[in-house]
Amino acid sequence: MTSLVSAVSGPHARLFSCLLRLGPQQVGSRQLHKGTSCAAAKSYYEVLVLGGGSGGITMAARMKRRVGAENVAIVEPSERHFYQPLWTLVGAGAKQMSSSYRPTASVIPSGVEWIKAKVVGLNPDKNCIQTDNGKEISYKYLIIALGIQLDYEKIKGLPEGFAHPKIGSNYSVMTVEKTWKALQDFKEGNAIFTFPNTPVKCAGAPQKIMYLSEAYFRKTGKRSKANIIFNTSLGAIFGVKKYAEALQEIIEERDLTINYKQNLIEVRADKQEAVFENLDKPGDTQVFSYEMLHVTPPMSPPDVLKTSPVADAAGWVDVDKETLQHKKYPNVFGIGDCTNLPTSKTAAAVAAQSGILDKTISLVMKNQTPRKKYDGYTSCPLVTGYNTVILAEFDYAAQPLETFPFDQSKERRSMYLMKADMMPFLYWNLMLRGYWDGPAAVRKLLHLGMS
Repeated sequence: MTSLVSAVSGPHARLFSCLLRLGPQQVGSRQLHKGTSCAAAKSYYEVLVLGGGSGGITMAARMKRRVGAENVAIVEPSERHFYQPLWTLVGAGAKQMSSSYRPTASVIPSGVEWIKAKVVGLNPDKNCIQTDNGKEISYKYLIIALGIQLDYEKIKGLPEGFAHPKIGSNYSVMTVEKTWKALQDFKEGNAIFTFPNTPVKCAGAPQKIMYLSEAYFRKTGKRSKANIIFNTSLGAIFGVKKYAEALQEIIEERDLTINYKQNLIEVRADKQEAVFENLDKPGDTQVFSYEMLHVTPPMSPPDVLKTSPVADAAGWVDVDKETLQHKKYPNVFGIGDCTNLPTSKTAAAVAAQSGILDKTISLVMKNQTPRKKYDGYTSCPLVTGYNTVILAEFDYAAQPLETFPFDQSKERRSMYLMKADMMPFLYWNLMLRGYWDGPAAVRKLLHLGMS
């Protein structure tokens, strides 16, 4: 059991241990910051990467080509690396959980040092970090790719509520298959899907599982007995007008109930009740009974970042939104979900960011000013059924930045096949090896050189 727990890190570990207890129910031209190293020799790397997720592995592969594998290390405690975008389909029974992960050892770039530990402290003034096994590691350049933290415990009744049936969450390895079980076991009543009052990774995922569930109910003859409800803390179904309008048409056509400014604060799993607060009326709560509940948990920066000098007031890594270089420490960089970049937190965003960051670091290493600018590109394949996707692509200004020369706000089977099969292939075989920085070049080609 100990070895199982050790394979799951961060918020997953807290959730896992709880479920085990409850049983199976389960830098431009600026001078680089110089400080005194706080670690001894060979506890030093030219490039140190914190986190072995999408951003960390991708940047380690790129840095290996810059400075040599022996000069790069990754700090990551987990023995498994997950392609989390697939969990939407796992939760809907369209993909197997086993297809979403590989051993971490298999994705670490060859020759790059894997420091199998958890980061517990950052000291950018002395160019070093501390790990949970008591080691201090120093660096010349630091890339922070620690992802985002799942805070199920901020909802009263969770995570222990997952030991009961009828409730799941596509955001955790421990609960995604419970979503599929709840979907299969559904008989009649309310099927409720939630969106929390915090930043989240893949902001489209909370509603993707709603559309898939509705499609499943139709396929199994249960749709007439299902009252499908999306309770979201947001004030709109999607942040980009073009795609929001397309989604609104689907919502009306499929008779889905959307309640805005509703934030999940408690789950009474033994009674199959969910309690929501009205964000427009503090203190006003409403209790919903459910036959199925999909929870999107509150999320936050990893605890180690919240009180770190590299974080902004909200706890996110404080980077320049165009270069991804830290605003105070010119030898520190951030990528992905742990940063304060004002764009959606997705794997597609990480891919685009990786190309920019690679160029930024290469120039910083030469004491030159970074020139390549990240435009905020991100992508969200909005799965609307078992064979349809609306491919949303947009930039910092929430303006569409579409790759294909057709209207991507339309549901398409081709985009579903890309989501389900092509994107995972690109991820494992190109992105994690540092050879994919998003579709910008493809977009330029397909649009005949025009943006």
